[in-house]
Amino acid sequence: MHTMRLLASYRQHAYLSNLVSQLTQSCLRDSRPHTGLLTRLNHLKYLSTAPNDVKKEEKSPQTYEVTFVKRNGDRIKASGKEGDSLLDVVVNNNLDFDGFGACEGTLTCSTCHVILKKQDYDKLPEKPSEEELDMLDLAFELTDTSRLGCQIMLSKDLDGLEVQLPSTINDARG
Repeated sequence: MHTMRLLASYRQHAYLSNLVSQLTQSCLRDSRPHTGLLTRLNHLKYLSTAPNDVKKEEKSPQTYEVTFVKRNGDRIKASGKEGDSLLDVVVNNNLDFDGFGACEGTLTCSTCHVILKKQDYDKLPEKPSEEELDMLDLAFELTDTSRLGCQIMLSKDLDGLEVQLPSTINDARG
């Protein structure tokens, strides 16, 4: 069991190191703040900071349900941990949404565009950043309650969240 914890801790450390490297490279390329990566880094605070750090009796994060509604009416339920983004939920549950999250949450595309109900949109703790709004301007089927899934983090208030997926995506990188 101890070996499994060390392995999990090592993987988390490698993932965090990769995000820090991406952030550093992005900041060197241009001077705009990269809030997508910063947001993801902030939500990884439960991770170990070094492979040998194994935390004592740490409570596992709470899990929450999300329902993704496709344009054809198909409803796909999935769950994620507190602090996971909707993009993380799609990736971690191996959901097959064509092209969803192509930039892996770095706010350089609009492929994780989702549409929320007004009451759910109003529950979000943070309003979209300028960088997110720039990407949303390039998304198809934009609404007043559109957000990028990589910027919506699961929390107790969002348990049972239902999001509508647009019928098509626009990869702003292409």
